[in-house]
Amino acid sequence: MTSFVASIGRRLVGALTPDLRHAEFRYSFQVINVSEINAFALPGGPMYVNRGTIQRAHTEGEVAGVMAHELSHVALRHGTAQASKATKYELGTLAGQVMGAIIGGRVGSAVSQGTQFGLGTAFLRFSREFEREADLVGAQIMARAGYDPREMANMFKTLEQENGPGVPQWLSDHPDPGNRSEAIMREAQMLQVRNPVHDAPAFEQIQARLSRMAPAPTTEEATRSRAGQSTSPDAGPELAPAASVAPPSSRNTYTEGNLFRVSVPSNWRELPGNNAVTFAPEGAYGTAGGRNVFTHGAQIGITRSETRDLRTATDQFIASLARGNPNLSRPSSYGGTKIGGRKGLHTALSNVSDATGRQERIDVFTILLPDGNLFYVLGVAPGERASEYQKTFSRVVKSIQILN
Repeated sequence: MTSFVASIGRRLVGALTPDLRHAEFRYSFQVINVSEINAFALPGGPMYVNRGTIQRAHTEGEVAGVMAHELSHVALRHGTAQASKATKYELGTLAGQVMGAIIGGRVGSAVSQGTQFGLGTAFLRFSREFEREADLVGAQIMARAGYDPREMANMFKTLEQENGPGVPQWLSDHPDPGNRSEAIMREAQMLQVRNPVHDAPAFEQIQARLSRMAPAPTTEEATRSRAGQSTSPDAGPELAPAASVAPPSSRNTYTEGNLFRVSVPSNWRELPGNNAVTFAPEGAYGTAGGRNVFTHGAQIGITRSETRDLRTATDQFIASLARGNPNLSRPSSYGGTKIGGRKGLHTALSNVSDATGRQERIDVFTILLPDGNLFYVLGVAPGERASEYQKTFSRVVKSIQILN
């Protein structure tokens, strides 16, 4: 199936006009084993087509219609244009989202690795204007590639008929610009299909094979299974004993998001989320008690603040962490620090990790951003290795450059 979809993708990419070609893009095509009619493409070229799209299409051209529409979004750079309209604090992922608890406690955000299913990021929700443009450009690409553009309109009708009064998943991310099928049909009348493609035996063979396979799960079922929630609340990467987690590398690597740039040890993995990103070594992140946690590393993020006073905002932030971590100590004092050239505060807290049941040290660094929100860095390390990590956390904080 992947080979079949990739062959359609290559044909469509080959039909792009010079103004839509981007030498830096790397197109790829994969099939996802979920039942809904849906597809999505990410900036730069990766495209994913649901099994349900192939299974419920009447012709190869209908599959090509969905893919041509998605290809148009990529070639027209709609994803990056849409992302630029999103809040600058959405540091999120492309192939997945991460959510969870931050210091091994029961509240917080962003540590567990997510999945590529059910993406709700700024890259994938397009405006009606972008949808209209992708419909028309997609129809033109189809005609040049040898597919009848009317097949795209037929697939939209299939979506509407199969879902009745409900809103299909695909249309929830791709809002109807109005008279969609009619507009595509009008465009098709003005286009000449070059070297028409007829359904190859491969299409019928694939559909026959799909009918013999076990039914595909829904997106929700697949997401739950991938996240490990369908079998065990503790499924996920195994947390290693504190002593066996590799010490921070002396070599650093730079990573850049929408809001800041930071240098972290090269053996720490990046686990991005919506409003925070966590850097942790192998064996130091996973699940415990059904929660996603990390035991060594640093988290950098943004939290809303209702005050313009840094000390008050920091106190409120720590109090919110303490509500989910009853063993978290309160700051006895604050020291000064700098993050990205801005004056900030630093304090050290102690906690009992839900993941290990042992003492851990939490270094908290904060500054206020110009809009009043609190920018924070949390450095987490087991109590017995705290001194080993303090210098690393200090280097990480000093390396941060605020980009906005």
